Amino acid sequence: MKRIAVFASGSGSNAQNIIEFFQKDPTASVVLVLSNNPNAHVLERAKLLDVDSIVFDKAQLSDPQQVLGQLIDYKIDFIVLAGFLWRFPEHIIHKFEHKVVNIHPALLPSFGGKGMYGMHVHKAVVAANVKESGITIHYVNAQYDEGAIVFQAKCIVTAYDSPEDVAQKVHELEMKHFPEVIKGLLQAND
Repeated sequence: MKRIAVFASGSGSNAQNIIEFFQKDPTASVVLVLSNNPNAHVLERAKLLDVDSIVFDKAQLSDPQQVLGQLIDYKIDFIVLAGFLWRFPEHIIHKFEHKVVNIHPALLPSFGGKGMYGMHVHKAVVAANVKESGITIHYVNAQYDEGAIVFQAKCIVTAYDSPEDVAQKVHELEMKHFPEVIKGLLQAND
């Protein structure tokens, strides 16, 4: 069984969805949740779901002996970024080449890059008057939102949609697709 670590900075709804999915699926198990935010609700979700969690700061993330060392100690096979807001360090990316994925709440390459997360993305989508948005699951590289795209799913954006409406549509796509895409990637890497 593959061992997954999930990095998250906030609420953790995607992390919870992934944990619960793999509690019912023998492909993998989420064994560790990591957060840069000691007040992130994802830590409470992990605790309630009996998953270990670690909080770290920038210095610990940058130090190859710290966070990377913990990933190795936990025998992690695959890393999922689910609302993790910091640039991911290259030393972890190199150690887990093609085994680190992120989800972005828009159709990359549009509406990506530094500072483009959460409601910032949905406000930009509405302001641009685009006809569709969605999710992009991609491999993580050294640049924000520039790794190879693995999967995209779309939703319609109407002229009447608020950023909150778009956020709800995108969230539904995340809940539906993210765990299944992770499962497919794990099976493809076997």
